[in-house]
Amino acid sequence: MPSFNVQRYGARGDGRTDATKPFLTAWSLACGSRARAMVYIPRGTYLVGNLVFWGPCKNIITFKIDGTLVAPANYWSIGNSGYWILFAKVNRISVTGGTIDARGAGYWSCRKKGGHCPQGARSMTFNWANDVIVTGLTSINSQATHLVINSCNNVVVRKVKLVAPDQSPNTDGLHIQASAGVTVTDSTFQTGDDCISIGPGTRNLYMSKLNCGPGHGISIGSLGRDANEAGVQNITLINSVFSGSDNGVRIKTWARQSNGFVRNVLFQNLIMKNVENPIIVDQNYCPAHQGCPSQGSGVKISQVVYRNIQGTSRSQQALTFDCSRSNPCQAIRLHDIKLTFNGRSATSTCKNIRGVKAGVVMPQGCL
Repeated sequence: MPSFNVQRYGARGDGRTDATKPFLTAWSLACGSRARAMVYIPRGTYLVGNLVFWGPCKNIITFKIDGTLVAPANYWSIGNSGYWILFAKVNRISVTGGTIDARGAGYWSCRKKGGHCPQGARSMTFNWANDVIVTGLTSINSQATHLVINSCNNVVVRKVKLVAPDQSPNTDGLHIQASAGVTVTDSTFQTGDDCISIGPGTRNLYMSKLNCGPGHGISIGSLGRDANEAGVQNITLINSVFSGSDNGVRIKTWARQSNGFVRNVLFQNLIMKNVENPIIVDQNYCPAHQGCPSQGSGVKISQVVYRNIQGTSRSQQALTFDCSRSNPCQAIRLHDIKLTFNGRSATSTCKNIRGVKAGVVMPQGCL
């Protein structure tokens, strides 16, 4: 397979020389190759600005990173475009190995001071891409979300590590929206926002063997911001551990009119370690209380199964179902739940919910 080594086109792994152009040159040659091709980033540290890798390409591409990519020290240089590294309209691409460091600290402190800041860059984004594999990647200190999968089909994310300090604003690990057939396995998320956020139009998503925390847990939503919105369906999360996160598994919707929905969701074999809200459905999300006239969510939540979830809650209330008045949660199933608070049984609260429970369910009082 032809290999296009970025050093051949002038990239230096010294962490100081701008390697943006050599990277783009290597990409365009690989993308135009009629044979399977590789873009190769050898060991070293490469300073790169905005990288937009456009397809479609003529063949299968491997983007192999043995080195580290770092963003410019001045956060404005990538912060205004919304993305740092973008793969767009590329099919059959594998991104393997390496570390990307967006050096987000200066940007976070601008945000915290409430100063005039750019919108913030997502570290690596895939738009309108199909048959994608991301494996062995470590992303640290993203300005905003680490990894975004948007309008893609057939994506595998495995053995990734997405890390930012727990107080860094909006540094979600992985965000998925308008995509089908995504698998996420064997990965670690330690972030300042959601470990994984699942947006409108996501379907057939399978997640397994994940470690989440610190962060805001794994969240379906927020959904229902817009009146016309694609639903979320066929979501599976199994065999995962939450450690010290603000939430475990959460479904969050705006308290306003929408034709959105969430259905056919399985949360199974999960361990909660000192998690603030291990199981939560919040259908009354309305920051600043604007645009929610009747305070009722139009998003219809149904067929959600919680099975074999155990561990410890950091708050007394381990189970919260605050469902929509106008569209109650339907066909919710709680099966073998054991969540404790300070060594004793936790509490639960349920509003506007219909469903069944089976096996041992602690805390009791719901359904």
